[in-house]
Amino acid sequence: MKETPLSNCERRFLLRAIEEKKRLDGRQTYDYRNIKISFGTDYGCCIVELGKTRVLGQVSCELVSPKLNRATEGILFFNLELSQMAAPAFEPGRQSDLLVKLNRLLERCLRNSKCIDTESLCVVAGEKVWQIRVDLHLLNHDGNIIDAASIAAIVALCHFRRPDVSVQGDEVTLYTPEERDPVPLSIHHMPICVSFAFFQQGTYLLVDPNEREERVMDGLLVIAMNKHREICTIQSSGGIMLLKDQVLRCSKIAGVKVLEITELIQKALENDQKVRKEGGKYGFAESIASQRITAFKMEKAPIDTSDVEEKAEEIIAEAEPPLEVVSNPVLWTPGTAQIGEGVENSWGDLEDSEKEEEDEDGTDEAIILDSIKMDTGVEVSNIGSQDAPIVLSDSEEEEMIILEPDKNPKKIRTQTISAKQEAPSKKPVRKRKKKRAAN
Repeated sequence: MKETPLSNCERRFLLRAIEEKKRLDGRQTYDYRNIKISFGTDYGCCIVELGKTRVLGQVSCELVSPKLNRATEGILFFNLELSQMAAPAFEPGRQSDLLVKLNRLLERCLRNSKCIDTESLCVVAGEKVWQIRVDLHLLNHDGNIIDAASIAAIVALCHFRRPDVSVQGDEVTLYTPEERDPVPLSIHHMPICVSFAFFQQGTYLLVDPNEREERVMDGLLVIAMNKHREICTIQSSGGIMLLKDQVLRCSKIAGVKVLEITELIQKALENDQKVRKEGGKYGFAESIASQRITAFKMEKAPIDTSDVEEKAEEIIAEAEPPLEVVSNPVLWTPGTAQIGEGVENSWGDLEDSEKEEEDEDGTDEAIILDSIKMDTGVEVSNIGSQDAPIVLSDSEEEEMIILEPDKNPKKIRTQTISAKQEAPSKKPVRKRKKKRAAN
């Protein structure tokens, strides 16, 4: 299991909150997260939610040969799986140290405590016994896996029903649920694990730590107990030294929590059994809230629309009339349209440096226009006036179009003179004199 380590800032923040007896989810020091139990359509299938930690439990059975040293006892098998669906830190295809520790703790809590009568699982001594397999899948990891897994395992075992069998001589007959009602397992007590996290070498204590709190804790103490206050197993990890008073204090807290959880489990089992007898709807689909997006359907709520018009008229009468604001359009030239609120456009405003450059360019353009007058004889008005024509020129000798308002453009053959020349050239004039002399 490869977890991303917390930064020093996050670690200090969590430890300081714990010292001030504050938790990230708003709980008190000894409070458990909300527990929700839902059952599937088949017997022995359930989902337990401990806060955001979710565990799916499924129980199955089959007839097998017993162990040689225990010929009259059935077999119990527990298997917990941690997939990457629950948390990306879990590595698929291998058993991590955490997974091995959780499986061993479950076996000590449920199998070694003799919570199930294994002798009642014997069909034929030495030949046929029931093997009960409990598969637990972690669906989402948000801390305290062992508590959620132990609750899911015991709830699935209490909810499970095995097929009925009959033995006549050497013949064993297995009945389907339609032929005979399935038989529940014989359960003596319900052991439940309660986890305690210690911080600052046992100075601070929290019940039911979440995933963030587990990553900064110094040690963990797990106590498995039933409602009769009988300790089934106890395990300490993390290498911290606990005093006798601390362990006794934790055992008293565990007794109270186990009693509350046991009552919740019994109530959930009774409700499910009552719904199945009455022929109502049951299963995981019915446990989904109907007001969420993931719901299959939602009940239609009746809406009274008889007085809608009257209410609308009352709302309009009570409302303030809208302000009459009419904007005056600004039309700079004929044939244009206004876009926006008519604010004066400042896009074309030039800075001082740009104005100086424009003035210099204006003198050069005046010289060029004078030479154009001499060559073509076309009168061109000053550049600064509003009706100034626009001269478009890209090459040395091309067709130049002069745009004038409300007039057709005139095509004039001109020759562009470089801006470096301050006076017009006299070569064209000499050519004209030669031509006149020739004539």
